[in-house]
Amino acid sequence: MQEYSTIAAVDLGSNSFRLQIVRIVDDQLYPLDSLKETVRLASGLSADKQLDAAAQSRAIACLKRFNERLRDLPQEAVRVVGTNTFRVAKNAVHFLADAEAALGFPIEVIAGREEARLIYLGVSHGLPPSSARRLVVDIGGGSTECIIGEGYQPMEMESLYMGCVNFTQRFFADGKISKSALQHAELAARAEAQGIAAGFVAGHWSEAIGSSGTARALADVLQQNGWGDGGISAQGLEKLRSLLIKAGDVKNLVLPGLQADRIPVLPGGFAIMAGVFAELDIEHMMVAGGALREGVLYDLLGRFHHHDQRDASVNHFMSRYHVDAKQSARVEALALNLLEQAGGQNESDLEMARHLLRWAARLHEVGISIAHTGYHKHSAYILANADMPGFSKHDQARLSILARAHRGSLSKFAREQTLENADWELIAILRLAVLLCRNRRDLEHSAINFHRKPGKVRLTLAPQWLAENPLSEYLLQDEVKQWKAIGRELAVVFS
Repeated sequence: MQEYSTIAAVDLGSNSFRLQIVRIVDDQLYPLDSLKETVRLASGLSADKQLDAAAQSRAIACLKRFNERLRDLPQEAVRVVGTNTFRVAKNAVHFLADAEAALGFPIEVIAGREEARLIYLGVSHGLPPSSARRLVVDIGGGSTECIIGEGYQPMEMESLYMGCVNFTQRFFADGKISKSALQHAELAARAEAQGIAAGFVAGHWSEAIGSSGTARALADVLQQNGWGDGGISAQGLEKLRSLLIKAGDVKNLVLPGLQADRIPVLPGGFAIMAGVFAELDIEHMMVAGGALREGVLYDLLGRFHHHDQRDASVNHFMSRYHVDAKQSARVEALALNLLEQAGGQNESDLEMARHLLRWAARLHEVGISIAHTGYHKHSAYILANADMPGFSKHDQARLSILARAHRGSLSKFAREQTLENADWELIAILRLAVLLCRNRRDLEHSAINFHRKPGKVRLTLAPQWLAENPLSEYLLQDEVKQWKAIGRELAVVFS
């Protein structure tokens, strides 16, 4: 992957949208510019998880402003991640298309544990080196991520469906802060945290770290009111609880250290933090400067230096599911050879196609560890649903489709509206690579030529290949019929 001296990360959170641009010098990140807008995307979710027009409009307007700052950067130098609201909104697909058009860059919707991994990466890079085992708690607008790690390595990661926006809507929708409402909110937070408490309670870590807006806001309020030392303590939260109940309404919250845009969601954020403190036996928590967007930047920097977390995940899955490494290497080599012969793509699209084919070739047989019959279906299920650090949900979906489509009937994919010509070409390449490597022996690539045009691919094989591989010839004839049945042309020529 090409290196860039300036890179950017955009964090599309459920409460705020944030943009960070940095300069890279000797593998260190130096901030150049940052933007933040309080969009409150999660507040637009209806009871049936539909994102309303007002929230979408606020988001699109913000992204158009971000576009002005980002438009001169190469696409590969910018990474954009969408979090909980993008994950849960049922109409996210249509909104996502409009959002990408407004921003001018693709948006990766990341899973909760991937969000947790990136948060830990950002937090750990902003802290002094330590061998201590750390608990990181990040309360966002729609979800709360809890991570235990050492150094730069996360060890346990969980994402809980509670955030300062959705908790404020749920328990303090009218702005009123009663003792009863606060008690119910804290109990709800404790109930959510109880599910992970066995692995995250005090004793499993030696330092607790808070990150992102809620933790920083609470720490600022406690310090400005003389209830803390720059961190968050259980005693300080008790005093803030009394003050919130006394205020009775968010309109009466005028606290030193509390920014105006944080006031409406403070009760929900407080309830979550208090519940987490109680359930995980936290007495004191430091607050970190780094969070998700810093983690995205460091992850992007790692890709430049061939320390791509996605490759690490693929290698882990190959080991975990006992993949035949020699066979996957044969399929990978041939698939990449066919892709290079095909040509016709810009460098950015070609680079992504290389990645997808490489990963799909290495993982297409992971389902064999479950059952050989229909193993491609098992492979597809695993790749679509497993936690794969480094991958967006969209990229996992594309890998899943490649795994499912690499053998068997193509008719089930003919009705797939999201597949574009580029996807069909990757499917064709992977199917041919798997078919030609079916005997699980090394293959001479010089005998194989590949050309493609939109809706049509042509495979040319040397004459002697036919006599030496009668089974493959038979399978190729059947493959031609498969493509013809869905209205696409695959030509196989021996010359």
